[in-house]
Amino acid sequence: MRNKILKNISHAIFTVCLFLLNPLISIAHIDELKIGINQDFDTLNPALAGTSAAKYMLFFAYRPLVFLDSDNLFKPVVVKKIPNFTDKSAKTVVEKGIKKLVAQWEFVNGFKWGDGTLVTCKDLYFSWQLGLNTHVSIPNRSTYEDIEAINWDEKSPTKCTVKYKVAKWNFFLNTPPPLPAHWEESVLKRHGQTKEDYDRNTWYQKDPTKKGLWNGPYVLSEAKLGSHLIFTPNEHYFGKKPKIKKIIIRVLSHSGTLEANLRSKNIDKIARMGLSLDQALSFAKKVSSEELPYEVKFQDGVTYVHIDINLSHPILKDLSVRKALSYGLDKKELVDSIFEGKAHIAYHLTSPIDSLYTESKSKIAIYESDKRKAKKLLDKAGWSIGPDNFRYKNGEKLVLTLVAAGGVKVNETIQAILQSQWKSIGVDLQIKLETGRVLFTELLPKRNFDMALYSWSSFPEESPESTLLSKNIPTKENTWSGQNFSGFNNTKIDKLVAGYDFEFDYEKRKKAMQDILKIYTDEIPAIPLYFRMENAVIPKGMKGFQLTGHLFYESLKSEDWEL
Repeated sequence: MRNKILKNISHAIFTVCLFLLNPLISIAHIDELKIGINQDFDTLNPALAGTSAAKYMLFFAYRPLVFLDSDNLFKPVVVKKIPNFTDKSAKTVVEKGIKKLVAQWEFVNGFKWGDGTLVTCKDLYFSWQLGLNTHVSIPNRSTYEDIEAINWDEKSPTKCTVKYKVAKWNFFLNTPPPLPAHWEESVLKRHGQTKEDYDRNTWYQKDPTKKGLWNGPYVLSEAKLGSHLIFTPNEHYFGKKPKIKKIIIRVLSHSGTLEANLRSKNIDKIARMGLSLDQALSFAKKVSSEELPYEVKFQDGVTYVHIDINLSHPILKDLSVRKALSYGLDKKELVDSIFEGKAHIAYHLTSPIDSLYTESKSKIAIYESDKRKAKKLLDKAGWSIGPDNFRYKNGEKLVLTLVAAGGVKVNETIQAILQSQWKSIGVDLQIKLETGRVLFTELLPKRNFDMALYSWSSFPEESPESTLLSKNIPTKENTWSGQNFSGFNNTKIDKLVAGYDFEFDYEKRKKAMQDILKIYTDEIPAIPLYFRMENAVIPKGMKGFQLTGHLFYESLKSEDWEL
C-alpha cells in the first residue's frame, strides 16, 4: 500500500513538472477536436452532396446563403439580408399572366474563397448553370429550374438580381449557394457533356484540399474516404475566427464502437449522426454514474419515423384495415419502452417544433390506442378470428410484412413491439430486414412492399410535395422517380400541396397545411409513430455548442465552439 501511494505521488509530481516545463502540451489538446461520426460522405462537392453526413461535414467549410437557426427562424449567413417585400428588396412582377419574383441578393463585405478570391455573382451564376446541366448528378434540380435569370453590374459584382420563374414564399430556400467559378467553370466546360463525367472530375473530388473551394470558417486540409477529414482555419473567412485550430472527423461506421472510441480518447465528441436515441440515453446514464467528462445533448427534432403503407396492396387498400392497424397500435408503450418517453408521439408528418403543428382533434383524426375499436373494424371488414387467434377472410389469412433497414437495433425492437401489439387484434405481422441500399433504391421506389418502417427529415413549414403529390408516385414510366411510395392519389391533396408554396400569407398557408393534415390522417397513407430526438455527445465544458433539430446542422455554427 505504501509503495502504491509513493508511486501515485511521484506520478503526480512528474505530471505537474511536465505541464510547467511545456504548457503547450495542454494547449495543443484544447486546440484540437476529434469528432466521431457513423456515416461517410458520398461526395465533397456541395452541389452534389445528398447524405446528411456529407452536409454535416461540409458546413464546417462551406456556407449556404441562409439557414434555419436553433430558434427555428430563417436568418442570413453570407448575405446581408434575406430579400423581403417590406424594404422592396423582393418584389413580384406579372409577365404573360405569370406571377414571378425578383430578389436583390448582396453578399456580406469581405466574403472570399479560402484562396483570397472574392465571392461574386459570377459564382452564384455558375452554381445555377451547373445545376441545370442534366449530365451532372444534382439531388434536387427543381431548385435550379425555378430560377429564370441571374444578373449583376460588373461595377458591383457582389450585388445579384435573381429572377424566379414563379413567385414562391420560400424562394430564399430555392436559391443555390455560390460555387467557385475560378476553379470549377473550366471543369464543367471540359466534362459537362457526358453523364457523371463532371462528378468524377470536379476539384472537390480530385483535390478537395484546394483552399479556393471553401468559404466557411475552415478549409479542408486532408480527406480520406472511409477514414477521416481534417479541417483547419480559413485565414480569409469574413466572420468570427474559429477558436479550435483543428477539427478532425473520424468515420466509425459501426455506432457501437463510438462509445469505445470516446472512452479511449480516440475521439472527443460524437456527432449527431452517431448514437441512436436509445444508445444516447444509455450512455447518458453512464456519464452520470461513472462521472465521465462528457455531456449528452438532446434536442427535439423533425425526423419523422413512420410506416409507409402500400395503398395498392389488396388488403391494405381497405381504409377499415388501415384504421384498425392505427387503433391497434400503442405508441405510448413503444416510446416509453424504447426511449423512456424522450420522443414525441407522431399524429401526422408535421413536427411539434414546427409552427404549423397541430394535435387538435377538431382539425385532424387522432387514433388513440383502442383494441376494441380495432377488432370491431376488422370484424366489419369481414376479417374473422380463426382457431389460431389470427383473422381470416374467404380462406385468406390476414398476414402482412413490415420491412425495415437491417443493422439498426432500434428498427428490430420496433418491429417486435408492433408484431406483438397487432397480434392481439388478430393480425399476423411478418418481419423483414433489408440493407438500406436495397430498401431505398429497390423496394420503396418500385413499391415492392406491404408496409415499410423508415424515417425522413425536413425543416419547419416545408411542403410535403415530394411525398404526397400524385405526380411523385414512382412508376416504371417515370423511371421510379418521386417519393410518394405509398401511391397516395388524392385530388384535394394535389390541389392543396400544389398551391402551398405559392401562398405568401402565413395564416392561409397554415390553414392549407391543416387541411392537408386532415386528409392525411383521415386516409392514412402512412402510420405515424414518433419524432426522434436528436443527440450529440460533447466534452464537458465545451462552450458555444447548440444542437439543432433540423437539416441545418450545428456545424454551421462551429466558429462559436470553444473547448
